[in-house]
Amino acid sequence: MLVPVKFFSGSSSQDLALKIAESYGQPLGKMTVLRFSDGEFEPYYEESIRGSSVFLIQSTNPPIDHFFELLLMADAAKRASAKQVVAVMPYFGFARQDRKDRPRTAIGAKLMADLLMTAGVTRIITMDLHADQIQGFFNIPVDHLYASYIFIPYIKELNLPNLTIASPDVGGSKRASAYANYLKKEIVICYKQRSRANVVDKMTAIGEVEGRDIILLDDIVDTAGTLTKAADMLMDMGATSVRALCSHAVLSGKSYENIEKSRLTELVVTDTIPLKKPNHPKIKVLTAAPLFADVINKVNSFESISSKFVF
Repeated sequence: MLVPVKFFSGSSSQDLALKIAESYGQPLGKMTVLRFSDGEFEPYYEESIRGSSVFLIQSTNPPIDHFFELLLMADAAKRASAKQVVAVMPYFGFARQDRKDRPRTAIGAKLMADLLMTAGVTRIITMDLHADQIQGFFNIPVDHLYASYIFIPYIKELNLPNLTIASPDVGGSKRASAYANYLKKEIVICYKQRSRANVVDKMTAIGEVEGRDIILLDDIVDTAGTLTKAADMLMDMGATSVRALCSHAVLSGKSYENIEKSRLTELVVTDTIPLKKPNHPKIKVLTAAPLFADVINKVNSFESISSKFVF
């Protein structure tokens, strides 16, 4: 016997949550977030969730309120006798803090995992974690989806004559290599040097660039400094066109200005994070809602989700 399913959305993912619920075939549940004048907030459910599988849809992009709201939603669901509490986190914030790479620093992703489990979350569904090892920070099941399920069909539709896959940095070479191997295309690796976070000092490229239609792949586009610098460099090296496909559109600081001034043909992202400036002429958004809805259905009916992985 299948357990009743109920969807609820946090403040950061209202549009995506509506699409997921619609794709799944049922409405979002009723929930209100009571806000006090000092900034404190308290979410509460306006319907019974006793014995239900509760799916809480919330990306934890800045501000940090979004993450704490998710914790309170999970705690409220646990105390309301939900059978299971699943955090659907299309974008998992603080994932860039996945290791202790210098003295006296925090491992933010591990702290987030601990807090989610303490709040009562019994399962995580997320997409394109910044580092795969974050799954090991949890003692509960983690369904880690990949945007390749969305991006590969789009790349094929482009039908680019001289397609080459590229990574904007060495850290993303594994992702770029997986795409290149699947599509049977060449790969280019960009090498960057930073003096501090979000600032790229120097960049070079390894691989054949001239006359190629290049697609840069990354999981997060933040200030867009690395992507736009890579795109301009590749065009200077003789590329015919440069596009970028990124899972999560954080887009902070001067990102929109950087994209507008760059020689990128387009930036393609998913809707895990809502755009601050919708309908931007260079930014195309592909929805992840059908993917999440299908995976939620399979999770609730105890079916394998391996068919959702392209590679």
